Amino acid sequence: MAKVAKTFLLILAAFFFTIAVPVHALHDQINPKIDAIYQFGDSISDTGNLIRDNPIGARSNCGKLPYGQSFSFKPTGRCSNGRLMIDFFAEYFKLPYLDAYLNKDGDFSHGANFAVAGSTALSPYTLAARGIVSRTTRSSLVPVQLAWFRSHLPSICSNPSDCKSKLANALFIIESGGNDFNYAFFGGKSMEEVRSMVPQVIQNIITAIQELISLGATRIVVPGNFPIGCLPIYLTSFQTNDRTMYDELNCLKGMNEFAMFQNNYLQQILREIQMQHPTVTIVYADYFTALTQLLQNAASLGFDKDETQRACCGMGNNAYNYDAAKMCGRGVPACEHPYKSVSWDGVHMTQHAYKVMAKWLLKHNIIPSISKTAP
Repeated sequence: MAKVAKTFLLILAAFFFTIAVPVHALHDQINPKIDAIYQFGDSISDTGNLIRDNPIGARSNCGKLPYGQSFSFKPTGRCSNGRLMIDFFAEYFKLPYLDAYLNKDGDFSHGANFAVAGSTALSPYTLAARGIVSRTTRSSLVPVQLAWFRSHLPSICSNPSDCKSKLANALFIIESGGNDFNYAFFGGKSMEEVRSMVPQVIQNIITAIQELISLGATRIVVPGNFPIGCLPIYLTSFQTNDRTMYDELNCLKGMNEFAMFQNNYLQQILREIQMQHPTVTIVYADYFTALTQLLQNAASLGFDKDETQRACCGMGNNAYNYDAAKMCGRGVPACEHPYKSVSWDGVHMTQHAYKVMAKWLLKHNIIPSISKTAP
């Protein structure tokens, strides 16, 4: 792992971070027409599929308090104390929050959420062939979530031409692949082995993009990975006494280097796909910079700058308050002021962190790009 995980300087954005831009202020600038959102992905965007997906999911801590305490005062299946980035995207476009596709009482008139916490871009069988275990769900991006979308289409359109018309003003978000690498790293795979997975994982994301385009998608947002070396789960699991392995934000350089490698590869392939489909807008959402800028500006954004790498909810007897054996859930205490924390449970972020990142992404990535094709 050390061979590939070279020390690197955390790449910062070339543009200045606009702090706390109100959603209404963005509306004053540009207001592209979006009448539906279709979300694919994992726990970063799941609004309730995992808890309905299988018996293991039904027992997930994301379906129990204190998850959801800052949003609806009850758990909804969102893996945070409150809303996720997809919720803030929906708010911006003045759409209802997306119901989970597996919610039989859901209202899907303005889109649907197919994301499943714990899911992967590759199928569990493909991962198993690499010696990687995906225990939470089998509802991977390809083929399961795409199959769900195909099954959903007859409820909104009657034929291919009708579907293309109905989807013309829809926004598609494909946030997938992070867990493929998470499961590999925490399963003991070397950096070289995990790097070798990147083309295959990205190819499955591209497969999803191509299929959605064939079905009528014209605006597609594809996020990259976070600076995973800044997350408590990674900081705890790969902790070292060698201070040269950490950057100025006290994040693990090697893990962030991997995330940049993955993101750069994804951007290169997205550019190629964009050239093949000039009438479609494909947007790379820079999750890496969004979180990096948040961490750099934590104090001015209302976070406790000394707690940015500690889980708000956890019982870890360490600097990061994270212990995989004592994950956030019933009987595990949450911090008094989640608003001041970046990390909710060591893996996922707080509602406040997601809100800040969503605003940044809307301003710098999503709105400027999709507005180019706005009617």
